[in-house]
Amino acid sequence: MIIRLILGDQLNEQHSWFKTRNEDVVYVIMEMKQETDYVKHHIQKVVAFFSAMRNFNKRLNKLGHKTHYIALDDRSNKQHLSENLKFVLNHYNATKFEYQLPDEFRLDKQLKEFSSSLKVETSAVDSEHFMTSRNDLTDFFEGKKQLLMEFFYRNMRKQFNILLEGGQPLGGQWNFDKNNRNKWKGTPEIPNPYLPKSDQLIEIKNMIDSQGIKTLGNFNANYFLFANTRREALEQLDYFCQNLLIHFGDYQDAMHTEEENLFHSRISFSLNVKLINPLEVVQKVIEYYHKNEDAIELSQVEGFVRQIIGWREYIRGIYWKEMPNYKNLNALNNKNPLPNFYWTGKTKMSCLSHSINNSLDHAYAHHIQRLMITGNFSLLAQVDPNEIDAWYLGIYADAIEWVQLPNTRGMSQWADGGIVATKPYVSAAAYINKMSTYCTNCSYDKNKRLGEDACPFNSLYWNFLDDKKQHFAKNNRMSMMLRLLEKIPVEELAAIKERAGAIIQDPDAY
Repeated sequence: MIIRLILGDQLNEQHSWFKTRNEDVVYVIMEMKQETDYVKHHIQKVVAFFSAMRNFNKRLNKLGHKTHYIALDDRSNKQHLSENLKFVLNHYNATKFEYQLPDEFRLDKQLKEFSSSLKVETSAVDSEHFMTSRNDLTDFFEGKKQLLMEFFYRNMRKQFNILLEGGQPLGGQWNFDKNNRNKWKGTPEIPNPYLPKSDQLIEIKNMIDSQGIKTLGNFNANYFLFANTRREALEQLDYFCQNLLIHFGDYQDAMHTEEENLFHSRISFSLNVKLINPLEVVQKVIEYYHKNEDAIELSQVEGFVRQIIGWREYIRGIYWKEMPNYKNLNALNNKNPLPNFYWTGKTKMSCLSHSINNSLDHAYAHHIQRLMITGNFSLLAQVDPNEIDAWYLGIYADAIEWVQLPNTRGMSQWADGGIVATKPYVSAAAYINKMSTYCTNCSYDKNKRLGEDACPFNSLYWNFLDDKKQHFAKNNRMSMMLRLLEKIPVEELAAIKERAGAIIQDPDAY
């Protein structure tokens, strides 16, 4: 008997494993405390994974495949990957063990070590999901000093003939990012989000609670954003094309106090557990665009495609190029604790209150909320990247380490010293006000640096630049802001730093 392992983020029905039925193959899927407990996860994240896993198991059975599913509350569950696999291998008197290459370094290491301990034959195969291999990015940038995503993205476009015409970019330019920065002011109307339906969410949630799993966040089975099956994931993608794509690019960076989802697709969970794959996603979106070119502008489509085949594949390549050392990088030597309001949402700062409470309620926030609100503040407050990593990995349903770590420790916190981002993504209140309505009814004045009602982002921003100016002295992209820093009078800068110090000392008072 051949035992084949399927991890919780390997729910790829299109994998070549499943093209034929084999009576001598048993597919093993397991829910484990090893995975629920290595970081505190959002309750909706755990429910989403377990629900998708259970539905995938049912789908395999319907297709005629043999499976062995270990639920979290199964009495035979050892709650550990290696121990469960030993049990299954012995139970079936297995002659061979096979697995798909994991996307997390820790699981890759664990399965290699486990396989080397076995007396039976073992093999590992590709997950057949990504458009690139683990090492493609490393090979592409060999000998180059900077790992610029834009060059990698253009290469991907050429390699897969995406949005090209005669070998040149459709529309005459590769990147329409400058078109993707509009503030949403109430129009155009935002459609309701696509909400997958499932009758097992409450049952799974109760089971998780009964097993004593410590989670975070809130739960509402009637407002659940994450597809549980491939069919639902494809429906969610269709819904995006038909209702949201038309304005996606324009407002992809926008934030609003009354809107949580705007025009985002919210398919990242489905992609990251492999219910759907990136190539079919971009092909579907581009096909819809070509059928509706009179209504949809190219900039809307390119902005979406760039996120999928540019940023997502790029981030994965960075992860495998730089691990395992990447996880320990702290280039700015930030050591402060994460404010408690990241776990509660209780803060007078409107932007953080909305972004964090949205995350606690839905296990979701779009990329600018993550980068320029929660990530921006934690960097300005000089939070230890280990603590902010754990928060991002736990709170978002789509967060798996390969995608979370380079986005957080790299782009958001600049803890990698510039491997991912050429400059730190920090801002004062002006940017937040430009891209959102968060500042409109905030307790703090977006225009003030000093005073009890001055926006904390303002003093923290100039304090950060002053504290870290030696790090960025040779960074051309930071030179203008450092010159502005030099123009602040000594007495005013001292007062700014005093206020910033008070905020950093007790952020939960603000």
